[in-house]
Amino acid sequence: MNQRILAVALSLAIAVPLCAQTAVSAKAREIHNSAIVIDTHADTPQRFLDENYDIGSTDPKDPGNISLDKAKAGNLGAEFFSIWAEPETNQGHFARHTLDLIDSVYEQAARHPDRMMMAFSVDDIERAHREHKLAALLGIEGGHSIENDVRLLRDFYRLGVRYMTLSWSNTNEWADSSGDIDDPKVEHHNGLTEGGKQIVLEMNRLGMMVDISHVSDKTFYDAIAVTKAPLIASHSSARALTNHPRNMTDDMLRAVAKNGGVVQVNFFNAFIDENYRKAFEAQAKDRDAAVKAYTDQLKAAGKTVTYIDAERIESEWAAKIPRPPLKSLIDHIDHIAKVAGIDHVGLGSDFDGVSGATPAGIDSAADLPKITQALLDRGYSADDIRKILGGNLLRVFREAERVSREMPAR
Repeated sequence: MNQRILAVALSLAIAVPLCAQTAVSAKAREIHNSAIVIDTHADTPQRFLDENYDIGSTDPKDPGNISLDKAKAGNLGAEFFSIWAEPETNQGHFARHTLDLIDSVYEQAARHPDRMMMAFSVDDIERAHREHKLAALLGIEGGHSIENDVRLLRDFYRLGVRYMTLSWSNTNEWADSSGDIDDPKVEHHNGLTEGGKQIVLEMNRLGMMVDISHVSDKTFYDAIAVTKAPLIASHSSARALTNHPRNMTDDMLRAVAKNGGVVQVNFFNAFIDENYRKAFEAQAKDRDAAVKAYTDQLKAAGKTVTYIDAERIESEWAAKIPRPPLKSLIDHIDHIAKVAGIDHVGLGSDFDGVSGATPAGIDSAADLPKITQALLDRGYSADDIRKILGGNLLRVFREAERVSREMPAR
């Protein structure tokens, strides 16, 4: 934990000067507080499980992005907690680790029933908003979690999972990933297999949103051709501005618009700022070597290595690169709004999952009102800002529910 605190302190020390931090006006705060603010991706369950982190923590030195106090300060109304079974350390038991992560979110809600509730529908999100509670939702990150078993997909839906990312950075048995698409050692499928297409349709039938963040370009186009409901990109940005394969091309953005879906913009600096991306990739070899040396040391001492252990070292390396300004994030929101349309962009922060590498001024959920101010400064209307903050995601979620009700039982 001390190493993570150090990493955050270092990143703050080299941040853009305070004059670049966005002050929030009364008008912006009024707009922000009138919205149901929804973030579709936070990796906080890793902290629940591996660090015994309590979301009700009031520790002022806690380096994390999500807590109940930070959510309240930023008027965060609903959070989709990422259920991510790291594929290397969980070989042979993806589903078991997925269940452990799901349980960790339920335990947090049970611990704080006066401030947080599990949510499974649009109606639940709206009820949580009326009761001034954080709506906690679940999104599986990586189709490997279902272990090629559609029955597990249905079980995860019954437990509350309301979206699934078809792949993580690893290609699975039915969906190609952008993370290894150029690796000749990995067997690829030219997008989705026939079985993968059936999984998409089963997700439609259940009412589970289809998430195309992380997938290869061909997988994206296969998914959008098959799905009967609008899909989401839970945490992706615009490739025209930052040339990373995790981001979406303008053609993809237009396809999402035609589909009726929504692109939730990722806050990770390497996805929203081209200069940062180049610097981050330039240090990759040394960063990976440092992570390996540290985890090898833990293994030699007989300790179990977790995602959090690697993330500590990655945070220290990320802190060596100056943080880009908030403008970089707003540029992506603005670009997607102009290419896909105002009805097709939202927020997918990747909080607690990007090694502290978020733009200057965005250190936690408490800083979300700064995004509203920046959008207001660019001339966005109050209604359009509320769409970006959560209205667009609610529309897509409600449409997924409608499609589910109208599809045959099998």
